Amino acid sequence: MENKIFISIIAVTFLFAGCHDTNGDSDSKNKKGGKMKYEVNKSEEEWKKELTPEEYRILRQKGTEMAFTGALYKNHDKGTYVCAACGAVLFSSETKYESGSGWPSFYQPAKEGAIDEERDTSHGMTRVEVLCSKCGGHLGHVFQDGPRPTGLRYCINSASLKFKKE
Repeated sequence: MENKIFISIIAVTFLFAGCHDTNGDSDSKNKKGGKMKYEVNKSEEEWKKELTPEEYRILRQKGTEMAFTGALYKNHDKGTYVCAACGAVLFSSETKYESGSGWPSFYQPAKEGAIDEERDTSHGMTRVEVLCSKCGGHLGHVFQDGPRPTGLRYCINSASLKFKKE
């Protein structure tokens, strides 16, 4: 019994660490190796005026909402998930699944080029950060433990998304 409890605690710890706050180092380069440039460019003051404090913390300061608390975590409606900052289409309800991580999870973006990925070495870990390719907003991280057909788990903060119901 004690072993099961210990293993459960370890599993939850790693799960939480996998999507935790990313205020550390990251390499700001896109897949092509160049510095990222975005179609939507605003000053931090403009972002602060347009976003809620929680959206700003996550999208612009690379924060993370607490597991199992996001408004879209348990959303099962059909529709499209767009960037809360710029409205770019990011994910579809057709690729959303229950990963048990505590954050909305998808196995692929809505279309190729919807997101950018960059290496994130914050918090003593190496992960792949997911960003909106239109405005550069922090969305979450992608892991290689997802379901078929991609084997990927895009672990995304609810506050970085808006949902457009079909």
